[in-house]
Amino acid sequence: MAYNSKYGPSAQTPQQRAYILRQLQAANPSLYTRISARVRALYDRYVAGELTWGEVCLLRDTTTGCR
Repeated sequence: MAYNSKYGPSAQTPQQRAYILRQLQAANPSLYTRISARVRALYDRYVAGELTWGEVCLLRDTTTGCR
């Protein structure tokens, strides 16, 4: 797999992106316990490599926050 700079060195593969998402969820469980199907789909697209985390932040509801 070729390096893709839009994901950074620790998020090159779907497995790495899923791990990062799990870490975010563990750090802020209140932000991730009641998410809509639309936002869950954005997270799935991030893990699949269709979106960067910045794109997820832009597309999801601003009331959920993005850190």
